Amino acid sequence: MIYSRLFPGGPWLLGGAPRFPDPEATDENGLLAVGGDLSVPRLLAAYRAGIFPWFSKGEPILWWCPPVRSCLHPAEAHISRSLAKAMRQGVFELRMDTSFAQVVRACAKTPRVGQRGTWITAEMQAAYTTMHHRGWAHSIEAWREGRLVGGLYGIALGGAFFGESMFSLEPDASKACFALLAERLDAWGFTLLDCQVENPHTTSLGAKPLARIEFLARLAEALALEVQWGGAAGSEAPPPQ
Repeated sequence: MIYSRLFPGGPWLLGGAPRFPDPEATDENGLLAVGGDLSVPRLLAAYRAGIFPWFSKGEPILWWCPPVRSCLHPAEAHISRSLAKAMRQGVFELRMDTSFAQVVRACAKTPRVGQRGTWITAEMQAAYTTMHHRGWAHSIEAWREGRLVGGLYGIALGGAFFGESMFSLEPDASKACFALLAERLDAWGFTLLDCQVENPHTTSLGAKPLARIEFLARLAEALALEVQWGGAAGSEAPPPQ
């Protein structure tokens, strides 16, 4: 048996195969399943179905598909005048995929208001670094005077980019990364930028709430596009690593 219920109306317990139940079969908070692993096949299956892992140290792996999703079309990103000015002036040197593991570690270590500890455990860091080496996960980095001061990372599949986390050590550093990400995704033909759970920071950047059923429909359309990270046309799969 691939899944079995933990309790009536509760999440599914995953077995060995990298498959998931219907993403609409969650509890009221969006918790869908428990267990499994963070292997590349399972993570790819999860993101293609609109599901993502989110759990704290000491917990089993928890898989989510919230009833309301925060996302936007890359062309809808909101860039404030002050941020646009900072980018024109070259306050930050913005790079892509030059220090992925460093960005993930910084996202895990940077304190956040109202949050104790981090959900980006050592297990999560290793899994997404492997995804990066396989060509699925990517980072945008903001550097200043040779120091990494901001960044974000996520997963690119078809015409969808799933943002995982971002950090900032200087004002506007992570926002500059988000602005570059949105600009490049739009230019490459991506149509969906998933911010997962609604929060004031991503809302200020243009993300809007979508009902799960509408999000899943937009995700299906995005995954069907023959676009790639970097702008190359073709299938969903990244070039061989």
